[in-house]
Amino acid sequence: MTIDDAPRDALRGGPRELLRWVATGAAVSRADLSRLSGLSPSTVSQRVEALISQGLLEETGAGRSRGGRRPRQLAVPTGGAVVGAIDLGAHHARVGTLDLSGRVVQARTLPVRIEDGPEAVLGALLAEVATLVDGEPAASSGGSATGALRGIGIGIPGPVQHATGRIVSPSRMPGWNGFDVAAFCAGRVDVPVIVDNDANLMALGAHRTAHPELDHAVYIKAGTGIGSGVISSGRLHRGAQGSAGDISHCRVVADPAPPCTCGNAGCLEAVASGAALVTALRGQGVPVSDLTGVIRLIDDGDRQATALARQAGRAVGEILAVVVNFFNPQVVAIGGRLADCEPLLASMRATLYERCLPLATQTLLIERITTGQDVGITGAAHLVIDHVVAAA
Repeated sequence: MTIDDAPRDALRGGPRELLRWVATGAAVSRADLSRLSGLSPSTVSQRVEALISQGLLEETGAGRSRGGRRPRQLAVPTGGAVVGAIDLGAHHARVGTLDLSGRVVQARTLPVRIEDGPEAVLGALLAEVATLVDGEPAASSGGSATGALRGIGIGIPGPVQHATGRIVSPSRMPGWNGFDVAAFCAGRVDVPVIVDNDANLMALGAHRTAHPELDHAVYIKAGTGIGSGVISSGRLHRGAQGSAGDISHCRVVADPAPPCTCGNAGCLEAVASGAALVTALRGQGVPVSDLTGVIRLIDDGDRQATALARQAGRAVGEILAVVVNFFNPQVVAIGGRLADCEPLLASMRATLYERCLPLATQTLLIERITTGQDVGITGAAHLVIDHVVAAA
């Protein structure tokens, strides 16, 4: 059983949680970790030593005594070791390096053309990660900056078979179907590369940042496309093949039902995504070229754009109502470029309250993801950190 597969109760006081407590400042010593976890001092010490040996924790000196020997303070190393992260979109990619606590060290946004194909796009993004890492200070042990890279996490805007790192039937990524991202990257970097769907990484980043105390959550990514990530029992839930949370091709009631890129008609993505709004406005004779133009029209109070945003919000709410009634999460949060579209958000919220059982919405939080543009690379970094911690 890996750390991702373990139930939440089994992770109480596990390596990842010990690391998180130190990273957030909740614990600064072994005694603090023992108190928070309920584990014996000897068990905590054994796990801490394993994390120290992997370079995930360090001792920074003696703390204040509470009547006995002064405890040795613990900290997450802030210099040297980093993880690389890539959050790939249809037109842009966010690339960054983060330290072992998940804090962003450097990040930048790059234009990409997804239609250029996987080798060209991924090759350029891996080179960008290397450039960022080479700009980091050398590890405290005297090693090279490049040697301080512990792994790379990559988010893909399409279905990913997480166990293999292979892309499966993406609807908006010509030339990417069946491409083995993990194998391609393994031939170019000598650190672990972990690949997942971008909505999953957004969910992981948002959850670790905003709601680590909650056990059950659904995070929606609404931009050019639309998807979601699911947190169950405190961990990312992928399902049997990695497609859990893919709401984009659930059918919604729409007349007429617009065709979807998957070959069906009336899918949520064909009705409520940013690309769908662009298509619908053009069909009404509104000269809009991209999602930025749609959002500008909505902000300016354009009647047609606002009406379409409300329709999109109702469609998202109808699908999420099924999810909420079935899964009963504690929070539903929406991110992506459409998250700041107030007509869409208000319509989604109203539909959820209308369609869901009262018990399911009694304490349900419905909110925007407020962690900013780095939420995807934060999730990618935590994916790598979890892998490194599991090895420890």
